[in-house]
Amino acid sequence: MDRIRNIGFIAHIDAGKTTVTERVLFFSGRTYKMGDVDQGTTVMDWMSQERERGITITAAATTCEWRDHRINIIDTPGHVDFTAEVERSLRVLDGGVVVFDAVAGVQPQSETVWRQADRYRVPRICFINKMDRVGAGFHRTVDMIAHRFKTNPVPVQLPVGEEDAFRGVVDLLEETAFMFGENGNYVPQESPVPQEMLEEVRNYRDRLVEKVAETDDILMTKYLEEEPITTEEIRAALRRATISNALVPVLCGSALRNKGIQLLMDAICYYLPSPLDVSAMSGTRPGSGEEVLVEPDEDAPFSALAFKVMTDPHVGRLVYLRVYSGQAKSGASVYNSTKGMRERLGRVLSMHANRREETEVVSAGNIAAAVGLKNTFTGDTICTEGSPVVLESIRFPDPVVSVAIEPRSRMDQDKLIDSLIKLSEEDPTFRTSVDDETGQTIMAGMGELHLEVLVERLRREFQVAANIGRPRVSYREAITRPARAEGRFVRQTGGHGQYGHVWLEIEPLERNQGVQFENRIVGAAIPREFIPAVEKGAREALETGVMAGYPIVDVKVTLVDGSFHPVDSSEMAFKMAGSLAVKEGVRRASAVLLEPVMEIEVVTPGEFLGEVLSDLGGRRSRIRSIEGQESVQIVRAYVPLAETFGYITTLRSLTQGRASQSMEFDHYDEVPQGVAQDLVRV
Repeated sequence: MDRIRNIGFIAHIDAGKTTVTERVLFFSGRTYKMGDVDQGTTVMDWMSQERERGITITAAATTCEWRDHRINIIDTPGHVDFTAEVERSLRVLDGGVVVFDAVAGVQPQSETVWRQADRYRVPRICFINKMDRVGAGFHRTVDMIAHRFKTNPVPVQLPVGEEDAFRGVVDLLEETAFMFGENGNYVPQESPVPQEMLEEVRNYRDRLVEKVAETDDILMTKYLEEEPITTEEIRAALRRATISNALVPVLCGSALRNKGIQLLMDAICYYLPSPLDVSAMSGTRPGSGEEVLVEPDEDAPFSALAFKVMTDPHVGRLVYLRVYSGQAKSGASVYNSTKGMRERLGRVLSMHANRREETEVVSAGNIAAAVGLKNTFTGDTICTEGSPVVLESIRFPDPVVSVAIEPRSRMDQDKLIDSLIKLSEEDPTFRTSVDDETGQTIMAGMGELHLEVLVERLRREFQVAANIGRPRVSYREAITRPARAEGRFVRQTGGHGQYGHVWLEIEPLERNQGVQFENRIVGAAIPREFIPAVEKGAREALETGVMAGYPIVDVKVTLVDGSFHPVDSSEMAFKMAGSLAVKEGVRRASAVLLEPVMEIEVVTPGEFLGEVLSDLGGRRSRIRSIEGQESVQIVRAYVPLAETFGYITTLRSLTQGRASQSMEFDHYDEVPQGVAQDLVRV
């Protein structure tokens, strides 16, 4: 197991992740021909939409061999709309390769994926790509990594030349240059360090040894006493420092020109962890909630996390698994501890993008896909029934953009619902619901591109033609002051009547606190068995607010008093009473409308800064910071989601297509009164 590497390529859109992955597969012998993103011939971007758009939409998994190591690779999307693919990949990976564009340096989405990797404590190495492009800057990018991420990058290579003069790299540990040939000679040639670089190499190597020694007591002693330190000692200490996230090794190359890829693969084997090197996965025992540590051991009871569900046109429903302990054979009976039900592991497959290879057994530390798990979804744990454990699930952001969707013909109605269900099983950030008031089917996602891609998938994969309405924003409502209200539900009919009577207090909470319910009944004013019904009625009433029918959030409901009838009281009566009391209380508590606010980062050439700021000002934005970096300005701001539709088109026209932007949901904030009145009127 110490020869397994589970790694992912993560980066900003267009940094070259998929090109790097294609070269890794080619040089390891996994593929016989290099794919090209521009020509739509890549193995990893196998969906027709990915090839047409030239972007990665879904994370693809594959496996290759290099220097007696098995490398399981996940190539992730760079676009912010598909952030869920990065989130679920990082949750199950042991290490990451962060790819940077040598010209652009640290880009907005690079920061997002870096934060996601921090959240899961994933050790990583950096690969500065596109060193042969005009404007490439290795040292500038390293400085940006240190400054933006507050981390400790250590170059283990230096480029020999930059831009069109880039022809090789110097390995600082071996103090050897590797020169890259042109015209199909892909094997780097070892040669002495160029004369003009000797001093620079010596300085950088001393700095590398010093940084590594700071993380290792034995090396530090040797370093201070000026004893010789071997390359193997430095490499072993650097590996330990990388796994503990104390240091981040930095390499460079040009994937498109096949330069530096073999050395990157060596670094993956040298510095990134095996399943044995990372800390044991924590889980809980179902029922008792007792914490359990799942050690990566092939002889331990089987446990695995489902991190992705996919519908394959040939084999049906595929569930991707990361196995943390034990092993499972195809056809084995397993237990879904999240759902508390038995499942059968039909066939076990080793995935190579969209191609499958049958395998008899999957063991600890590996990633595989399974056919036959009908009730297992993203985030579920499957394990041995005799030793159940629930592993920590995956957290996904809530969708922020919703549109109405309707089939073009009556015949497509049932197909549309079935297809939407399949898509929402695959993508946890895609939700569908039916609006009770309008009867419309609503689909919600992470952005306009996300929903556009899904609608296109409906047409191509499921043969369902659908019409889309204008994107709608997921507003919320909140209260601004406490209130007390009575709910009385009394119906007298022949025989038993209905009687439920409650007094509730509602009060506002801090943002992102959700909905809380507290029972403060003293004595037997309301029998205990009716309390859950009151809570259920209260929560249901909070799903539709009083201003514009949006859900009410960040509120605490306290049951303080009430009365009951020994014969006529029922759960239904108290549920209705709880609902009536909440609606009355909200009306008295000065409700306000909340809107989703996005954190936006705009990278623009300096000459267009005025136009960009003026446009953002007209979108009710709040500027957080403006950073100058040579001729480029980076503007960070908060902008209400409702003001961002079509923003990318406007930005391109303002800046002659030279600016880029990325945004992600940040928080909910109160809508200004004038805007709120217009929304309520609508």
